[in-house]
Amino acid sequence: MRRKTRTPPSPLPQRHGVDPVRVRLPAAGTWGTVRDHLVERLSGAGSGVVDAMLGAGRIVGADGRPVAADAPYAPGMFVWFHRDLPDEVPVPFPVRVIHRDEHIVVADKPHFLATTPRGGNVAETALARLRRELDLPALTAAHRLDRLTAGLVLFTVRPDERGAYQTLFRDRRVRKGYEAVAPYDPGLDMPRTVRSRIVKERGVLTAREVPGESNAVSRVELVEHRDRVGEQGRPGGLARYRLTPATGQTHQLRVHMTALGVPILGDPLYPEVTAPAAASDFRRPLQLLAHSLEFTDPVTGEEHRFRSGRTLAAWASYDRWAAGTYDGPSDGQ
Repeated sequence: MRRKTRTPPSPLPQRHGVDPVRVRLPAAGTWGTVRDHLVERLSGAGSGVVDAMLGAGRIVGADGRPVAADAPYAPGMFVWFHRDLPDEVPVPFPVRVIHRDEHIVVADKPHFLATTPRGGNVAETALARLRRELDLPALTAAHRLDRLTAGLVLFTVRPDERGAYQTLFRDRRVRKGYEAVAPYDPGLDMPRTVRSRIVKERGVLTAREVPGESNAVSRVELVEHRDRVGEQGRPGGLARYRLTPATGQTHQLRVHMTALGVPILGDPLYPEVTAPAAASDFRRPLQLLAHSLEFTDPVTGEEHRFRSGRTLAAWASYDRWAAGTYDGPSDGQ
């Protein structure tokens, strides 16, 4: 049996709550130097960027010392470096911490803020913010919410306990509840359970339903509806729905609500993909909220029941939301 190689600790500290990039050199290869491999592996950055980082001593080995530009290739070697952070528009809404103990942090994430670093969202993420604000550099996310979805996210404090909490989500032992605002259709029988097969292809923005055995199951319940909303009103009115996913496919709730003919308000992907909004456009957020989390703590055995304090803006004031004057979530808004 091949013994698993132990990953050494990072010799570089976090920056702005963001971990350094770690690269392990493959066991087999024809590269003559560490530089040659990094130029090929980081082809999107360009050889000039790699050379500049090596020249500035920004790429280091496990001992924290800069890697020389002509350092010979060493199979299995680890190197670390910090990428230059992208220019990010600050998301002007806070992340609220609703629970914190020595094992977990439960945060109430606003719309427009990514959960973890990905793509162009790095320092402006819930994880990086909480690491900075709570002074918890080892904080990690046990699961993720879409950037446009607001609500509850579970983070773990201790790296050695992260797997136990992630397993809760993998084994579907977390009861997750969502709320959504969408058109009201009096012809839809409620409550109902939607089952379908959803696929999400890499590089494609939207997920889609296809024939075959179902892999996505959602419970949809009508909480309340209004025939007219605000001064302008809306044909057919609006409804507030309670959504309970039994599975976790990408965009599952958004796909299922669209399939029912009542797409969630503010959705830029369903039923049709709209032109990308500017990074600074925080108007008309997707009206989807991760409202509740319930689970048995795998470390302490405690029964947890968490609730978001947010109210979806289009339900609080449809005219204000539709006019694009949304200025951020607040309790009881």
